Amino acid sequence: MSKNKKQQYEGVVYSTDNSFEYQFSELLEDLETLPNQQQQLKVQLDRKMRKGKVVTLVTGFKGKQEDLEALCKFLKQKCGVGGSAKDAEIVVQGDFKQKVADLLLSEGYKVKLVGG
Repeated sequence: MSKNKKQQYEGVVYSTDNSFEYQFSELLEDLETLPNQQQQLKVQLDRKMRKGKVVTLVTGFKGKQEDLEALCKFLKQKCGVGGSAKDAEIVVQGDFKQKVADLLLSEGYKVKLVGG
C-alpha cells in the first residue's frame, strides 16, 4: 500500500444510511488564482520518501494548475534544476530554500521559511 495514497472520502468512515451520498469538496482547479500579494507560500526543505535526497518544497499556492506550473517553470529556470508541480505544491530538486524564497519575494509573494 502506498504511503502517499490520498483518501477519496475524507472524514467518512462508514454510514449505515441507505440514502447517504457523499458530498465532494470543490477541487483546487476550480478556484481563481489569487494575486501574488495575497498568496502566502511556505518554503521548506524535505528529505522524506526521497531516498535521502534534498528537495525544496513550496506549499500553500491557491489557484489554477496552469499558474502553478508557470511559477514552477520560473523557479526551475532561475535555479537551473528540475522539479515538478502538482497538488498545490512545487518541488524543486536540491537545497535552494533561500534562493527560492528570494525569487518569490521579488515576484511579490508573501513567503515564510519553514524549518531550520
